Amino acid sequence: MNAPTRDIYTEPRDVDLHTLANLGPLGPMAGVWEGTRGLDVKPKAEGPKKQAFVERISLQPIDPVTNGPQLLYGLRYHTHITKPDQVKTYHEQVGYWLWEPATGCVMHTLTIPRGQVAMAAGTVAADARSFELVATQGLETWGICSAPFLQEAFRTTEFRIKVTINDDGTWGYEEDTVLQIQGQTEPFHHTDRNLLRRVEAPTPNPLVR
Repeated sequence: MNAPTRDIYTEPRDVDLHTLANLGPLGPMAGVWEGTRGLDVKPKAEGPKKQAFVERISLQPIDPVTNGPQLLYGLRYHTHITKPDQVKTYHEQVGYWLWEPATGCVMHTLTIPRGQVAMAAGTVAADARSFELVATQGLETWGICSAPFLQEAFRTTEFRIKVTINDDGTWGYEEDTVLQIQGQTEPFHHTDRNLLRRVEAPTPNPLVR
């Protein structure tokens, strides 16, 4: 006889539809934010280069999501970054921040228009004011996937993001993208950080508007 298997199809009942009330540690991040103190340290042929940047990021609540019995609450986000006093896009990024209350897992998905996607995750307390998520190349879960040029020339082996929620209502992040650059023996730590202030409140998710 086949061994009993868990039910992977039945969705949870009585789901609270109010995403903003169920985001756990992601709750303080909902809304539209701006940061003018960003710093990027990137690789150049002559060595590391520091670049200041200005950022606007929108994180809006989505309706609850189920994968069979799994229940997720989340924020859809769009990040747009420019250099100070410039219009041309310096960096753009889209994805989701997701919270699974049953396991305490925070997931961060990101897609950038350079031919790269990643999914970072970590176990986080519901009331945490600081947490770190990690993605690692080569894993089937919480991994990194790059187009051929980036994989050959600037292979991303690890991505880390640390988020800190501040008492004054701001929040900040520190990112470390570890690159194995073609022709170099030592990994390069491509880092980014910024402090964000909310400029607009979040729009409630569609099911509760």
